[in-house]
Amino acid sequence: MSYQIGSYRLKSKLLLAPMAGITDRPYRDVCRQYGAGLTSSEMITSDLSLIHTKKSQQRLPQRNEPGPRAAQIVGTEPEIMAEAARFNVAHGAHIIDINMGCPAKKVCNKAAGSALMQDINLVKKILHEVVNAVDVPVTLKIRTGWAKTKRNALTVAKIAEDAGIASLAVHGRTRNQGYTGYAEFETIRQIKKSLSIPILANGDIKTVEDAYFIFDYTNVDGLMLGRISHGRPWIFKEINDILLNNSPITPIPIKEKKTTAISHIDAIHRYYGTDQGVRIARKHIGWYLSNLVGHKADLLKPLTREIFPISDANEQLEKLDETLNSLWT
Repeated sequence: MSYQIGSYRLKSKLLLAPMAGITDRPYRDVCRQYGAGLTSSEMITSDLSLIHTKKSQQRLPQRNEPGPRAAQIVGTEPEIMAEAARFNVAHGAHIIDINMGCPAKKVCNKAAGSALMQDINLVKKILHEVVNAVDVPVTLKIRTGWAKTKRNALTVAKIAEDAGIASLAVHGRTRNQGYTGYAEFETIRQIKKSLSIPILANGDIKTVEDAYFIFDYTNVDGLMLGRISHGRPWIFKEINDILLNNSPITPIPIKEKKTTAISHIDAIHRYYGTDQGVRIARKHIGWYLSNLVGHKADLLKPLTREIFPISDANEQLEKLDETLNSLWT
């Protein structure tokens, strides 16, 4: 079962959510390996004066990355965002995604991300400018609204469809909720009933069972997975197996999970260089260990206390390998 964005027919209805500081090239690669239909860059600034910094360059989709390649842009000024879209397409992006879903204060304090949903006229201008600026599909990610009493996702969704947005992802929380409380999916269900473009549901997908329920209840075209994939990239295969392929989950051998964790951390070292790579790898190691020691949860803190202080890349990999092997002897 596939998902369509413009002329691109994806191999899966499961897409990886863009996540700042997380969905870098190594992370995108490992999630794609396990069946993510599309993986997007981290949030990229629309301020092209900052685009040549090392940090921004590392966030851009890479030309040697399998397609289709998606770049997510964030900003508040229509013309500047249109120029950023053109820049990313010129540098290899096949799909442009507009961020109107990020709840982070440093983003919202600049009236970007989900803060844009407070200004319908600005939303309309941004969408029209970006869609008309490029000849590739433009997608959009939003929340249900700014606050519980200000849910306007359906209004924004209709504006998006009219502007030519090719696919819409909706996180089932308001901006004020951040990632707290529970997502609600009735808004997403109503959006799907009202629009003809492909819709993705996002938020509170914590288990395969959650994925099944949300997919069935909202009748959406696909799901966007975020935090559930942390330290668990094989979740794409598990959900694809049971939800989309209508077959039992094929258990991933523990040996494969360990190999995946090691190869992912090694890829981080190679992508960023060993010094920066070691620091970035720590959060991923924590996530992998949290998932892989589930039956021995009392060991998690002692294990991370041993690994996290390590500053040498080879030593970090060796210690992780030794730790994982010690859990299954």
